Amino acid sequence: MSQDPGNPLGQDSVTVRRAVDSPEGMRLLGLELAPLLAPGDLVMLTGELGAGKTTLTRGLGEGLDVRGAVTSPTFVIARVHPPLGAGPALVHVDAYRLGGGLDEMEDLDLDVSLPESVVVVEWGDGKVEELSEDRLHIVIDRAVGDTDDERRVVTLVGIGARWAELRAGLER
Repeated sequence: MSQDPGNPLGQDSVTVRRAVDSPEGMRLLGLELAPLLAPGDLVMLTGELGAGKTTLTRGLGEGLDVRGAVTSPTFVIARVHPPLGAGPALVHVDAYRLGGGLDEMEDLDLDVSLPESVVVVEWGDGKVEELSEDRLHIVIDRAVGDTDDERRVVTLVGIGARWAELRAGLER
């Protein structure tokens, strides 16, 4: 287990890097990560516009078996996708247009939704970390020096004891 320098609380963390070659690969990564998620999980997605954050979330939604097409919630800020079965709902938030921290996010009542849902926040850096000591931070970067525009390097940073326990699941 390593200490994440971007983790100001000094909590335990686990970091795994994965190469993804296509949008379909990004969706499949989401599908692969979905079984690791449980009600109360906070997932933060970081990456430039067009990096694949929503595509990854689409795979998470498919793996969680939620209702409705997972699309970017940029203009509505947040979408709730209820479960089709016994699993948790997916709350998909796009904080791109929100400038403040958790105070500005309070109107979304994420703290109320979190215990029974999986909450995925795009552009949540510096805005939602206080919602949970345990969280999965996914950073999506374009592969450096690669001429293929679809290649990405995905860094999964599981912060907190819950993710330390799930290390093997992240490393698959």
